[in-house]
Amino acid sequence: MSPTGSAPLPALSVGGQAVLEGVMMRSPRSFVVVCRRPDSTIVLKEARWVSLWDRLRFLRWPFLRGAVVFWETLQNGMQALTFSAEQQAGATPEEASSPPTGSTPADAGAPAPASTGTAEPPLSKGAITGTILVSLLFAFGLFAALPHLLAFLTGKLTGAPLDGRNFLFQVVDGGFKLLVLVAYMWGVSRMKEIQRVFQYHGAEHKAIFTYEAGEPLTLEHARKYRTFHPRCGTSFLILVLLVSILTFTLAFSGPWMPVFSENQWLNQLLYVLIKLPLMFPIAGIAYEVLKLSGKRANQGWLKPLILPGLWLQRITTKEPSDDQLEIALLSLRKVLWREQRIAAGDPLPPGATGGFRDGQIELLSTAAEADLPLVAGQLSAAAAHP
Repeated sequence: MSPTGSAPLPALSVGGQAVLEGVMMRSPRSFVVVCRRPDSTIVLKEARWVSLWDRLRFLRWPFLRGAVVFWETLQNGMQALTFSAEQQAGATPEEASSPPTGSTPADAGAPAPASTGTAEPPLSKGAITGTILVSLLFAFGLFAALPHLLAFLTGKLTGAPLDGRNFLFQVVDGGFKLLVLVAYMWGVSRMKEIQRVFQYHGAEHKAIFTYEAGEPLTLEHARKYRTFHPRCGTSFLILVLLVSILTFTLAFSGPWMPVFSENQWLNQLLYVLIKLPLMFPIAGIAYEVLKLSGKRANQGWLKPLILPGLWLQRITTKEPSDDQLEIALLSLRKVLWREQRIAAGDPLPPGATGGFRDGQIELLSTAAEADLPLVAGQLSAAAAHP
């Protein structure tokens, strides 16, 4: 039992994402974004999260849950990035209409801090869905269609049998995928703003490592951990690449895959379109491998699958400063606060849908103002006495 009389929380699957000057964290039932504004004020937004598979239980089945997690990760990521971008421009309309809760730089009756810019209305659910779909199509074109066509062109130039329907083609295709992925990540890593995002990415990993070790979520305990994590989304991309080679080999190498057109380039474009729906089972399989690697990272047979992702994280993660690390720790502490409130019987507020738009915003002068648990299973005073 904790000092407040609450039972310790069971081990939770917690993950996150770096955003502009901040970190998003998500647990099974909480979604938090914490950012530092240009004036050094810390803004925290937290919402109770209700996953799609809480409503449709069959989506929890292995190989189905991966596609759900992939979609919800994109949705959460877009919402978090939009919110963080708004904070770099100024206060959001949500903040103006919803008084901040918790510690604030001023009393509730005092004038709100002046905005540093003109805020745009938050994106609607439809706008976010549309943006995600456009982003997915762009990513598919860059990381799937382009490598496929490059592999076919290689066969045309060298005389190799690369017609899209054999294992050799999928290996060459996979090589081009990796080349495009690494080149893209290396290119964006040269941008100053993205370098800071990658530092927050490293901070997120350090915070997660500290939580998984059962240590207090403080700078002193988090600093020592590395910035590479086996369950990172970067590792997921590498696993998707490896699984796609095997899946596409099985799908395209048999007699069941016909030649659709005498025009070879048109035929390849049709093969590319067939690959699009296959990305969902590929994501499901890759997620199961990623989940297993997080639990059994030291097992020898898994290391060849884990290492490429860890190597790629040398591009996508950087050593964070203490200011960045405390933001990641604060975000993680807030999701644990929500999980502990729910474990203590706190219901979903009436009318709340479990979405980010229902979240409450807090403004903090420093991270030390937050009354949040430092140890998983230990309630803060605010959580113990709502």
